[in-house]
Amino acid sequence: MGTLAVLHASQLVTLAGPKRARVGTEMSKLAIIPNGGMLIRDGKIDIVGASDEIEKKAGDVEIVDAGGRVVLPGFVDAHAHPVFAGNRLDDFERRARGETYGQIAAAGGGIWSTVEKTRAASHVDLLAQATRHARWFLGCGTTTVEAKSGYGLTVEDELKILSVIRRLNQETPLEIVPTFLGAHAVPREMRADKYVNCVIQEMLPQVVSERLAEFCDVFCECGYFDVEQSREILSVAKKLGLKLRIHADQLTNSGGAKLAAELKATTADHLEKTDVQGIAAMKSAGVQPVLLPGSVYALGWAGYPRAREMIESGLGVVIATDFNPGSSPTPSMPMILSLACTQMKMSPAEVITASTINAAYSLSRGDKIGSLEIGKLANFSIFDCEDYREIAYRFGFPQTHSVYVRGAKVADGLASSV
Repeated sequence: MGTLAVLHASQLVTLAGPKRARVGTEMSKLAIIPNGGMLIRDGKIDIVGASDEIEKKAGDVEIVDAGGRVVLPGFVDAHAHPVFAGNRLDDFERRARGETYGQIAAAGGGIWSTVEKTRAASHVDLLAQATRHARWFLGCGTTTVEAKSGYGLTVEDELKILSVIRRLNQETPLEIVPTFLGAHAVPREMRADKYVNCVIQEMLPQVVSERLAEFCDVFCECGYFDVEQSREILSVAKKLGLKLRIHADQLTNSGGAKLAAELKATTADHLEKTDVQGIAAMKSAGVQPVLLPGSVYALGWAGYPRAREMIESGLGVVIATDFNPGSSPTPSMPMILSLACTQMKMSPAEVITASTINAAYSLSRGDKIGSLEIGKLANFSIFDCEDYREIAYRFGFPQTHSVYVRGAKVADGLASSV
């Protein structure tokens, strides 16, 4: 790795500030440097400041001229399911015809259809499809992604998915945080209580012994895993040294947010149906909410999470894509920013914070990524616009110009050729 100077950003959006997730009015403070620049050495940020000052100190180094464009920390996507086989086009068409989530699942669609395809796919085939997904994430300006298992639902297949996630982390520039989600659904061939025992007694010990995951997640929901089952799985995972995340209160207000607070989970995700008591419980326990407006949009629903109440209560809100083949088939964080502004009434500044520094802290990486500060990894994206607000404002087409991970260019956005 050499030395690199990034110069002439119309706005260098640094997000410099407290060394923790930002809350309340802090989420609107982006610490922007007009005509900003950075000096990068050995993949890390060495100096941040005005371009004129950076240029004086740079010497004879490689120059990246941002050309009056916006420079942002690489997006951190803190909830995604990038390893699976096939697609769910049939589900998509059925939803367009008016069928419900439950009707589609009963007809053989939903999570189960992806499980069948993923079980049948080889490690090589899964890696090939996931590598394509990694390119999509990078092309949208995302440099770090949380990746969940959950489409195997047997010991062998869950381990297969997690091993693909490990290979993806090794073989692509995308930086990946692995999460074990064996409790995504109850397999058809097994009773729920027997499957819970399988997750606890067989899957979790192997996942931990092979160091295949940092987090454990559970789909805590009526018809999937109830609060008692979720508590049992997550408590064992915590004892084994995994950090906790929970799919909570997506379809019903089933107590997932309160369970996240009880167990002091790092995050509670979805939260479409979470009420004021759930919000208060998360606040008291320091749980970060991860909001996924893409899944509400893609399912054609109207009930978005109560983002404003969460921000006003002092929670370190995160937004993420929930990239998956069924309910949110988008890797585009800029689209999620737009939905968060228009549907959850977050401000353009708040959504930038929620998708960078707050997301980084939710993955226990806030000391390394999520902002453009001295000593952090030089993970950043250049967008083909002059004002960061344009990223959420101009939805539905790519504005990514180029993407860098550890100071190396890893992707050209489509906007670079427009």
